[in-house]
Amino acid sequence: MASQDLIDLIHRAKAQDQNAFNLIFDAYWNPLYSFLYKRTSNPNLAEELAIESFSKAFDQLDRFDEKLSFSSWLITIAKNHHTDRYRKSKLRTKNSQEVEEEKTIEFSRTAPSPEELMISNQNLDNILHHIKSMKKEFRNLLRMRYFEDLTLKEIETILNEPPTTIRVKLFRAKKMLANLLESEKN
Repeated sequence: MASQDLIDLIHRAKAQDQNAFNLIFDAYWNPLYSFLYKRTSNPNLAEELAIESFSKAFDQLDRFDEKLSFSSWLITIAKNHHTDRYRKSKLRTKNSQEVEEEKTIEFSRTAPSPEELMISNQNLDNILHHIKSMKKEFRNLLRMRYFEDLTLKEIETILNEPPTTIRVKLFRAKKMLANLLESEKN
C-alpha cells in the first residue's frame, strides 16, 4: 500500500470511517497474523492476539506518528500485547499451581482471554440475561460460536461475511459481554 494512501486511510479511520478500518485490517492482517504465528506456533492464539492487537491499535490510532512506519508500529503493539498475555498466563499458572498443589492440573497450551475467563466464572443465567440485552448481531455471533459451537468458517458461510468482519465482531461481542459482567460486579 502506498504511503500516502495509508495516511489517507488512517485519517479516515481517525474520523471513525468503518470502511477505512476494514481496509487497514485487510491490508495488514496477513503480516500481523504471520508474525504472531511465528511467536506462538498456535494458529488460534495467533488469530486471537492479532484481533486484539488490531483493536488496541485502532483504539490508539490518534497516537500514531505518521512519520514512522505503520507496520512497525502495529507489530510493536502486537509484540507487547503478546508479551503481556504471556506474563499474565504464566502468573495465573503459577498461582493455580500453588493453590492446587495436590491436584494434577493439565493446562492448555493457550490460556483463555481475560474476557473468556471472566465470562466462564459467571452464572449462566446471568450471562444469558446480558447477552439478551446486546444487539442482535452480537447475540447471534455469541450463540453460534459458544452455544452451537460453530467454527469461524461455518459462521462466515452462514452470515456470508468476510472472515475479518466475523473476527472483529466476535471480539467486540466478547469484550462487550465482559464489560457488562464487570460493571455488574461494581
